[in-house]
Amino acid sequence: MGDSVGDVVRWGVFSCVLVPVVLVWYGTSPAGATGTALGLAAVTGACRVLLRQSERGAARLCAEERVPHRGRHHRTGTGAHRGGRHPGGTTPVA
Repeated sequence: MGDSVGDVVRWGVFSCVLVPVVLVWYGTSPAGATGTALGLAAVTGACRVLLRQSERGAARLCAEERVPHRGRHHRTGTGAHRGGRHPGGTTPVA
């Protein structure tokens, strides 16, 4: 999965370089091309952060699926349960 994120980021960086060159080649002002490059760089950076965060979340989810949960409702073994109602013997004998 990490390789696909790297590929996306590499293509984004390539676009950040290529698009302004093409814009200047076709007559756009250098200031406009620079603004476009900065905008593309900001979008690429945000996408990189989100993709990495998503990748870490997916890895964490996969790791949690492999480990059996032993939380409050998944107790193992036998024994007395705390709380709740217990049949008989709950009132003191006079």
